[in-house]
Amino acid sequence: MKLVIAIIQPDKLDEVREALNEADISRITIMRVTGHGQATQEPDLYRGQVMAPNLKSSVRLEIACNDEFVEPAIETISKVARHNGGEVGDGKIFVLPLEQCVRISSGERGGKAI
Repeated sequence: MKLVIAIIQPDKLDEVREALNEADISRITIMRVTGHGQATQEPDLYRGQVMAPNLKSSVRLEIACNDEFVEPAIETISKVARHNGGEVGDGKIFVLPLEQCVRISSGERGGKAI
């Protein structure tokens, strides 16, 4: 089992969600987040105060999935979340091992609980 975490641009959320559904990946968690990646600007000096670089709004997707769905999830997100063939700021995908999954309602564990 793996946890796929993707940070994407908000304007791509609906397209990515629909594409994941078509790839038979329907159990996702979506969060609105702010942050900045590598393409940051230097801190500004405004009225004698150092101002932090602007944070950009993004969307974080979390997908707990069995191993056979990891590559389809990565491929789908990579293809659909890309702007105009790929631009700085399109996002990132992280894949983490998922040690345990427990369905609260039934007590099922492991891959069946996903």
